[in-house]
This record gives sequence, C-alpha cells and structure tokens, in this order.
Amino acid sequence: MSEGAPGSAEHGVEGPRLAVRIVPVTVFQQNCCFLYDPDDKVGVVVDPGGDVPKILAAADELGIDIREIWLTHGHLDHAGGAMALKAKLGGIPIVGPHKADAELLAHIENQAKMFGVPDHLENAVPDRWLTDGETVGFGRHVFEVLHCPGHAPGHVVFFHRAARFLHAGDVLFAGSIGRTDLPGGDHATLIRSIREKVLPLGDDVAFLCGHGPGGTLGHERRTNPYLT
Repeated sequence: MSEGAPGSAEHGVEGPRLAVRIVPVTVFQQNCCFLYDPDDKVGVVVDPGGDVPKILAAADELGIDIREIWLTHGHLDHAGGAMALKAKLGGIPIVGPHKADAELLAHIENQAKMFGVPDHLENAVPDRWLTDGETVGFGRHVFEVLHCPGHAPGHVVFFHRAARFLHAGDVLFAGSIGRTDLPGGDHATLIRSIREKVLPLGDDVAFLCGHGPGGTLGHERRTNPYLT
C-alpha cells in the first residue's frame, strides 16, 4: 500500500487536507484507493475491484468513516468488489459511474469468466449515476465530476479543484492512456476527452490513475507520446 497527501497545504491553499491511500487489488493490480480527510477521519473508497478483505483491513488501519463507494467506470477490475464491499460496510451508497456504463456493470461476472479471473467478482448496481458537471464529496471536500468516455462509455473522473488533484481512473496514465480495444472503447473519443476535459484543468494538477504511478498533467501534456 502507498500513501500520499495531495492536499491543499502542498499547493499553498488554506483549507482541509486531502490524503490518499492506494491499495493494489486483484491480478490486475488495480489502484483501489481511499480519498480521505486525515483530520476529520472521513472518506470514500474509489474503484474496489476485488480483494475486499484487503480493502477492509486498510480501512481499519486508517480508522476512517467510509461514507461512499465511488466508481470511475464499469470494468471488472474497478467495480467487481463494489457490491461485496457495500454489504460489509452496512449498505453505504455506490456512486457512479455515468449511466452509459450500465451494461458493463451488469456483465462483470461474464467479464471475469472471459478473463479467467479466479476472484469472486459481482455485477454492480449503483445507487446513483453521475453526470458531467455535477459534484460529489465527503466532509469538507468537493470533487467535480467530468464525463470522459473513450476507455469506457461511462467513464468519469473526479477533480478536487482546491487541492489541485485528479483521480483519472483509466483515462490517463503516466506515459500512456487507457486501452480502447475493449468493448465500448474508442481511441478518438478518449483523446478528445483528455484534450478537452482533462488537460485544461492545469499543468500543476497531480493525478492518480487506475494502474501504476500517477504524475502531473503538465508532464503528460509535454511528454506523453499519445498526446504530443
């Protein structure tokens, strides 16, 4: 597990602190993560793709009150553990992604069979779909929702403007971009999402992605071979 604090203090902004704990899960080593306030001890879990006992152990270690489960998109490695985690946490809401990923979420178990994934993953049913331009949050933290299709039709990203922090899911990676060879993927649409929705957020924005290390939007704008 890894932990960092992209919070407002690092960017010279007065306000509540935002912290991140990454918990890689399943054979896909997907970055399930906690976004939380280390002072108020409240937060959310983003993209619980599986290995629910491992996620629960991290929650106990952090000692935070988990308010919601947020999903960036409907692929099995990001949403396959959402229903089990919801049940373990007393029925907290599953929020997101955009409703365009309804079909993907309804076929997670079929996806698991297709990929030969040994973990027990379940189809997911969100309590709330998300739309472009609305906000989600916990405690004193507000995240803007941006609908960024291309990797998946209903993919959303979460932007904390005050902390200059973006959870990019599988839209953008350090030196790469999300796959577009899966059902619902489209390369041109993904590039448009990155250029029109993500990069304009600012070069100084730090981002976390669904697999591997994150980075800054400025570095990707200047060096990412898919964008230069």
